[in-house]
Amino acid sequence: MPKDVLFNRNYVLLCIANFLFFFSFYLILPIMPLYLSEQFVADKSVIGMVIACYSVATLIVRPFSGHIMDGYNRKAVYILAFSLFTAVFAGYIIAQTLLALVLVRVLYGLTFGLTSVSSNTLVIDLVPSSRRGEGIGFFGISSNLAMALGPMVGLMMHGRVDYQWIFVICLATSLVGVIIASQIHARYRPPLIRPKVSIDRFILLKGIPGGVAYILIAFPYGQISNYIAMYIGETGVALSGGMFFVLYAVGLILSRLYAGKMVDRGRKPQTVVLGIALLLVGIGLLAALRFLGVAGVELGKWLLIATAVMCGAGYGTIFTSFNTMFIDLAHHNQRGSATATYLTAWDLGLGLGVFAGGALAERFSFSFGYCVADLVLLLGLLYFVSVVVPHYKKNVVES
Repeated sequence: MPKDVLFNRNYVLLCIANFLFFFSFYLILPIMPLYLSEQFVADKSVIGMVIACYSVATLIVRPFSGHIMDGYNRKAVYILAFSLFTAVFAGYIIAQTLLALVLVRVLYGLTFGLTSVSSNTLVIDLVPSSRRGEGIGFFGISSNLAMALGPMVGLMMHGRVDYQWIFVICLATSLVGVIIASQIHARYRPPLIRPKVSIDRFILLKGIPGGVAYILIAFPYGQISNYIAMYIGETGVALSGGMFFVLYAVGLILSRLYAGKMVDRGRKPQTVVLGIALLLVGIGLLAALRFLGVAGVELGKWLLIATAVMCGAGYGTIFTSFNTMFIDLAHHNQRGSATATYLTAWDLGLGLGVFAGGALAERFSFSFGYCVADLVLLLGLLYFVSVVVPHYKKNVVES
């Protein structure tokens, strides 16, 4: 029998649109703390709280996003959400006060949450079930490429062009993504019929144990994604924040290539454990970097390079496996709820990491914050092995 076709027209268009969506997102991610510090003279704790507003808003909308995706036309919801996300960039351009920026960040989080759930649910409908892990993996690469290029471009532009122009570029890039996404032809799926009062409208109950583990795993990423440029500046290591994200994305992409195949061979839990082990080492090195006396030394640069690749490979391995495990616990008409639960857990862990990272850096140091993140990750590993894996094996649903 011929192998199920993965790279069909609709799948490729969705990957391109997803790249543009995340490129606009990642372009401003590492410069937002700098923007708050330079334009609003905010301290580290205020920066953490303002950035976390986005995470809180995303967290709120995630469960409702899953219900919307399961109850309405998935492509239509995706296009609408993507369009609203694009429009919010205009708010960054006109916001002149800290309060106005907070409101923009809240809208940004709401629209980002709905768009990301929509795209991650839609891709499940577009890939053959026999190649689901591989399909999710390659789809993730589109966002990983954006993760590499977006922060690099943003940090390169920082100091060279006005912040307003960076926001304009984000708006234009996202708009092109909306246009490309509108060309996708998704097959019709009948709307989900559920009781009027039903918790699983919003979350996948069988996904809660995995969600708890995923919160703990996402916690360190909140600190890596938002504070790494400032931390590198403090350590004095001769490597730019933009290059860190490029190397991080290299690890993500390389790990996606093998993780998807391992997932399709039924090795999902083992793949997650491998990814967490890589993260434990990488974040441990990141925490120790400031105390190794490597500032201005070539060894420091190579340690940071290894750390970036290792953290990227760890998360890339985990993303593919965990996403598929959540989908395996859901019936086809619960995929929106499964995706929303998966991403809600990620947002909660990310938001906690951002908030805690800013507070710990203000009270102690960024390095101390990364030490705490590594301990939280270790707790996540123990919980995953002892609770999540047995629960998953007991409740998995056949495709």
